Amino acid sequence: MSTISTHLRNFKEPTKDQLLHLFFALPPSVNPPPATGAGPGSTGGAGGGNAAANNGAKGEKSVGAAEAELESMEINAVLSLGIQGEEDSYVSTPSVRPGLGHVQQRAGFELGLKVTRVFTVGVGQAGKLYLFPPYLTFASLDRKSVRFTIPLCTIRRVERLNARAGIYALSLSVWHGMKIVVQLTSLRPTADLFCSLLRDALKVELQKGKMKAVKPFIKTCYSELLVANATAPENADEKEGGGAASSKGDGAAAPEDGGPSSPAADSMYLGGLGLKFKFPGDPKKLREASKTKLWTNYLRTHGRNLTLLRYPQCTRLIQVGLPNRLRGEMWETLSGSIYLRFENPGVYEQILAENSGRTNTSTEEIEKDLHRSLPEYSAYQSEEGISALRRVLQAYSFKNPETGYCQAMNILAAAILIYMSEEQAFWLLEVICDRLLPGYYSPSMHGTLLDQRVFESLVQRCLPIIHDHFTEVDVQLSVASLPWFLSLFINSMPMVFAFRIIDCFFCMGPKVLFQVGLAILKINGEKLLQIQDDGQFIHLMREYFASLGDSAHPNSSDPRARAITRFQELLLVSFREFAIITDETIQSERRKYRSEIVHSIESFSKRSAIRNLRTLERFTKEQAGLIYDALFKAICVEPPPAVSLPPPSLLTTKDQAEERPETRIGLKTFRVFLSEICTWARTEKIVSNGFQQRVDREVAEHELIDRLFYFWDTSFRGALSFQDLVSGLDGVMFNDLMENIEWFFNLHDKNKDGYLTKDEVLTLSESLLFIFRHEIGDAYLGAVSRFMSNAFEYGDALLPRPEGADPSADPPHIESNQPYMNLATFRMVVLADEILESFFETDFSATFRLEPVPLQEIPNTNTGLLGGLWHNIANDDNRRIFNRFTDEIGKTIGKHQVFTRPAIGKYTALEEPKARESLLTPTMRRSASKASLSSIAETPTSESSASASASVPETSSTLSVDNAPTVSSATSAEFSPMPSMFHAAANAAALMERTPFAIDDAKDDEDESDIETDVEDDDVMDEVDAFLEAHDSGLTEAERELAQDLINAEPVK
Repeated sequence: MSTISTHLRNFKEPTKDQLLHLFFALPPSVNPPPATGAGPGSTGGAGGGNAAANNGAKGEKSVGAAEAELESMEINAVLSLGIQGEEDSYVSTPSVRPGLGHVQQRAGFELGLKVTRVFTVGVGQAGKLYLFPPYLTFASLDRKSVRFTIPLCTIRRVERLNARAGIYALSLSVWHGMKIVVQLTSLRPTADLFCSLLRDALKVELQKGKMKAVKPFIKTCYSELLVANATAPENADEKEGGGAASSKGDGAAAPEDGGPSSPAADSMYLGGLGLKFKFPGDPKKLREASKTKLWTNYLRTHGRNLTLLRYPQCTRLIQVGLPNRLRGEMWETLSGSIYLRFENPGVYEQILAENSGRTNTSTEEIEKDLHRSLPEYSAYQSEEGISALRRVLQAYSFKNPETGYCQAMNILAAAILIYMSEEQAFWLLEVICDRLLPGYYSPSMHGTLLDQRVFESLVQRCLPIIHDHFTEVDVQLSVASLPWFLSLFINSMPMVFAFRIIDCFFCMGPKVLFQVGLAILKINGEKLLQIQDDGQFIHLMREYFASLGDSAHPNSSDPRARAITRFQELLLVSFREFAIITDETIQSERRKYRSEIVHSIESFSKRSAIRNLRTLERFTKEQAGLIYDALFKAICVEPPPAVSLPPPSLLTTKDQAEERPETRIGLKTFRVFLSEICTWARTEKIVSNGFQQRVDREVAEHELIDRLFYFWDTSFRGALSFQDLVSGLDGVMFNDLMENIEWFFNLHDKNKDGYLTKDEVLTLSESLLFIFRHEIGDAYLGAVSRFMSNAFEYGDALLPRPEGADPSADPPHIESNQPYMNLATFRMVVLADEILESFFETDFSATFRLEPVPLQEIPNTNTGLLGGLWHNIANDDNRRIFNRFTDEIGKTIGKHQVFTRPAIGKYTALEEPKARESLLTPTMRRSASKASLSSIAETPTSESSASASASVPETSSTLSVDNAPTVSSATSAEFSPMPSMFHAAANAAALMERTPFAIDDAKDDEDESDIETDVEDDDVMDEVDAFLEAHDSGLTEAERELAQDLINAEPVK
C-alpha cells in the first residue's frame, strides 16, 4: 500500500495577500483583501451592511448574508495611543457628518462614529490600516515599529475626532479601556468609505453575538489577572475621583454591559502541566519576578491577549525571556492561535468525543512515542501528563487525517503542554504545523528537507570555510541540524534555553531557526574545522549545548563579561551578526531549491511504493517503476479525489485498527493512465502544417476502457490502487493465445456465469472495432464482420432444441440477455479467423507497452516580473492557440496534413477483407443466422431502428444474396461512439450470411434463360470457381497460369 501525492508539484508561492495574512497571524477563514482603495463593489458592501442593520429581526439568515457582503480594505494611517483627560490635540466641534451619526446602542456598546472631545496622542507611527472582517490590523511602514491584530468584537466604541486643519481621525475604545487613535491620511472619500465599511462590520459582529463571547473568553487568560491585580489600587482611586469619565469613555464598564469584571471574581485562567509539576529551571536564576513586573507594565499600557499592540519593546522583552506563567498565553497570542481558539469554542472537546475509542495507524504510532516524549520531565512520568499528551496528538490526527501523526510532533506537543492547557496546545500545534512550519510534520517531511537545503546554502554563503571543510571530510550538516529544526532545539539543548528560542520563534518567525543555527556553527567554528567525521560533529554539538549555562568569558577580568553566559552570547550573535537573514531571504532560497527537493522526494516515494507492493507479479522492479511513472503522470493530469476512509463506526471496532490509507484512482484518472500504457486507449494525430510537426494525443473514451476499470477493481471499491494496476497488467501482458482469448471473454462476461449473451457478443464486437478503429485498410473490419456472422451462426446451431423437433426448423428464440455462447464456442470462432488469431496471439499483448514517461516539469513558482511574464506566455492555453494559428496558415498554403497513428500498425497497405467460410458442417447448416441478427435488431434495448447498407468490396469470390436483410443499428449505436463503422460491419455480415452458396441457384435475371449454356460447361466453371475460392490467398505464379488456362479452356465435347 502506498500514498502517492502530487501536492508538492502543484505548490504555488503565497500571494501578497496570503503573506499579509501570515504576517498578521489571521485565521485561514478570514476573507482575503481586495486591491488598495475603493473598489466598484465597496458601495454595495456598505449598502449590504445597512440593509442588515435595518432588518436585524430577520434572524441568522440576514446576518449571514450581511457577513458575506462585507468587504476588506486598506488605507494609509498614522497610529497613536490616546490618553483621556488631557488637552488638547484634537478639538471637538458640535457638528456631526451625515451618515456617521449614532446608529445603534445595545448592551452598552456604542457603534456610531460620532464626534468626541479632547485627547492627547503620543508620537504617531505611519503605516497602513487594514480591515479584514472580522479583524482590524495595522502595520507600520517598516513592519517593525508597531503592529496589531484586533478582533472587531473587542472594540467597544468608535468615535470620529473632528480635528482642526482637516485631519481625519478615529478613536477606538477597546475592551481593556485602551484608546487607540488612528489618523486616516488618505483622501476624504476614501476615508469615508473605510469608516462605512468598518461600521458595517461592527454591526455584523454585534448581531452575531461575538461581543458577548469576549468576557468569558478573557477569563481564561492569565494576563487579565496579572494586570488587574497590579492596577486594582489605581482603579479604586479612579472610581473615587473620576467616575463620570470612566463610565463614558474608558474600559471600566459594568459587568452587565460586557465590561471586565473585578480580578478577584471568577479567575479561571488556563495553564499547563507546569502549574502542578513545576516549570523547568530555577525561578530565581531565571529572574521570574523582574520579568513579570516588566511584562505587567507593558501589558497594562499596550493591551493584552486579543488586543496586544506589538512595539519594539515587546520584541526586546521576549528576547530577554517570558515569565513561566505568562509564556503559554504569549505563545498563542504571538502565533495567532488565540484567534482560532476564540472562534472555535468547544471544538477540541467535540473532536475527542466524536472519535472516542477510534484507532488507526496514527494512534498506534502515538502510543509508541508517548513514553519517549521528554521523559526527564516529571509530568510525563505520570498518567496525567501522558493522557493529556495522548489526547492532544490524537485530536490533531483526527482533525488532519492527511497529516495524521509525524515524527517529532510528540516532542513539540509535550513541550507546549508544560505551559498551556490541552485546548491551547491543540490550536497552537495546528498553527505550527500548517502555517509557521508547513511541511515539517507531513508524511514526506518536505518542509524540513527543503529548509535543510536552504540552511546548507546559507552556511555556504555566510560561513564558506566551514562549508568547504565539511565538504572535504564528507560531514553531513543535516545529521545535527535536522533535529534542531524538527524539534525547535528542544531535543538538542536544555529546556530552559530551548524555550527561550521558541519565544523568539513565535515572535519573529521561522528565520530565528536559521539565525540560531548559523550562530552555533560560527561560535564553534575553530573546533568544527578539526572534526573529521559525523560522530565528532555530533559529539562537539552535545558538549556545546551542555555548557550553554556556563560563562562565555570565564577568564575575563571584567565581572560583567564573566556574567555573560554562552546562551546569551548565542542570542547576541544570532540577532546581530545574522540579522541579514530575513524572511525574504528564506523565501527566495526556498524558491531556488524547491524543485530539487520535490524531485528527490518523488524519487524516494517511487521506491517506497514499489517496495510496499504485496507482489510484483511477473514484472521486474524496473517495469514496476515504469507503471508507477505512468500512474504518477495520470495523477498529475487528472488528480484523484483526496484519500479518505469510511466512518470509523462502519470500518472498524475499538479492537481493530483502521486500514492504512492509500492512493486510489478513479475512472477519469484511469483513462489517462491507460492512455500512457496502451496504444488503443489513446488517439495520436501526427500534425504537419509546414511550420512544425507535432503529435497531438487525446485520451480515448469507450465502454471497453470503463469495463476494464471495473474488471481490475477486484475489491469492488470503485477505485484502483497501484497494486491493482500491477496485478491487472500482469493478467494481460504475459498471456499467450489461449489466455488472451479467455481474458477477453471474461472481460465481457458481465455476470461471470461462463456465458456471453447476445448483447455481450455485440459489445465484444464493438470492443474489437474500437481497438481496430485507426488501422489501415479494411482487413480488421472484415475480420470483425466474419466474427459476428460466425458467432451468431454457430451460436444458433448449438442452441438446445426440444426433443423430436425438426432439425431443419429455425432455432428456438431466446432473449438477448440470456446465456448464448460459452468460452469454447468463442475460442473456436476466434481461431477460425486468421487475423483475429494473430491479434490475440501477439498483437493484443503488444498494445500494452511499458515505455519511459518524460519527466514532468514542476510548475514555475517564480513570482518575479520576468518569471511571471514567461509563465503567462509559455502555458498550455497559449500553446494551443499557437498550434491552431499555424494550422490555419498551413491549410491556407496547402501544407496541413493530419495522420492518425494506428494502435497496432501491422498492416501498412490497403487490404480487402476475405470472404467468409461457414464454420458449420453440411449437416449443421441451416438458415438461422439471419433470424439471429434480426432478433438482435428487434431486442427491447433498441429504441429506434435505422437501416444501413454496405457493400463488400468486389473480388473474384464476390457472392450475391437474395433479399439481403436490413440490420438495425440501434443496438450498436447505444454502446459505440463509432456507429457508422459498426453499421458497415453488421451489413457486411448480413450480405455474406447464407448456408448454401447463392450462385448455385441464382435465377434473378430473366435474360439468363436466353444464354446458351451446357451442363458440362457449368460443371467445369463450378470446379474452377471452387478451386480459386479455396486457393486464392496462396496461389503461386504457376498455379495462377494454370487457373487462367482452365478459365480460357474450350468446353469438353
